[in-house]
Amino acid sequence: MPPSDTIHWLDVEEIALRLLEAQPKVDPLGVRFTELRRMVEALPGFVAQPAHPVNEKILETIQAMWHEEKVDAAEDEDED
Repeated sequence: MPPSDTIHWLDVEEIALRLLEAQPKVDPLGVRFTELRRMVEALPGFVAQPAHPVNEKILETIQAMWHEEKVDAAEDEDED
């Protein structure tokens, strides 16, 4: 987790974790980038930084990490 409660576009790992918590039933791979952007911007603590605007590569990375976290969480549940 970042040193403070705020996150921005470069905190892709933390964003993925927060999306998993906020949207546990959503399939990350079924989310369009426009919707993903809105979902991230709606996360508590998200603060956009003008020096680091969002781009497609960042959204792709967030989506992939969110998917990976969701798969890992499902595997952990199966082990229990």
